[in-house]
Amino acid sequence: MSVVRYFVMRATFIRAAAAATFILLSAAAAGAHGQEASSTTATVKNDARAAGHAVAHGAQTVGHTVADKSRQAGHAVANETRSTRDTIRDDSKKVGHAVADGARSVGHAVKDGAHKVKAAVTEKPSRPEPKS
Repeated sequence: MSVVRYFVMRATFIRAAAAATFILLSAAAAGAHGQEASSTTATVKNDARAAGHAVAHGAQTVGHTVADKSRQAGHAVANETRSTRDTIRDDSKKVGHAVADGARSVGHAVKDGAHKVKAAVTEKPSRPEPKS
């Protein structure tokens, strides 16, 4: 081996070792920084999750409160209008029965009139005239 090749190989080795050392130190520094970033990311993520859960819980509470108040109002209206509703229902039944009775009477009158007209229009069977 010549001395010239030895120096070239040694210089290449030193450069490769320096590059590897630089890369390893950079990776170690980035890893430490990554852990800090990871910790910060986890904290932000947990805070966002907690805030989201708080908002959801608050919305659910408000929704239940609104539903309860709405239910109470609906029951109050139903109780206040019960007598009016019953009166309207009873009156409607009476009117319906009166209309049905009137229609039945008209139907019977038309039927009877039709029978009378039919009887008047139809010829009665003629009897053969007696022979004299």
